[in-house]
Amino acid sequence: MASSAFSAAKSLFQSFKRFFKKPWEITGPCSDPEYRSALPSALEYRRFSPATPPAEASVPTADPAHVFDIQYYSRDRRRDRPPPRRTVLRKPDVEKMMAEKTFTPADFPRVYLTDRVVEDDNARGGGYQK
Repeated sequence: MASSAFSAAKSLFQSFKRFFKKPWEITGPCSDPEYRSALPSALEYRRFSPATPPAEASVPTADPAHVFDIQYYSRDRRRDRPPPRRTVLRKPDVEKMMAEKTFTPADFPRVYLTDRVVEDDNARGGGYQK
């Protein structure tokens, strides 16, 4: 019986030795006197829950006529266009369009260069300045 109590005390002492060290046996960053643990304590971790903030948010109120409208869609000019018009073509409409002559060559613009360009051969340096 005494040996079992002795072995229990010995194992308890060994477990305490594992957790508690003499000050000169402590090494590493925690041995510095200015060491502060980076882990927050339980009271510092989350001071309040997200659902219950400590202060109410202050929402400014003003006359709606004096508030500038920052919404994008109200100033978007692309949305001011009229809706696209869709036309349903029936077979008689298509046949009528095919029978019509829609344009003639006179409807196209005239060609830009209609005269021959005459170059001046007597230009100084062949037209280029030296």
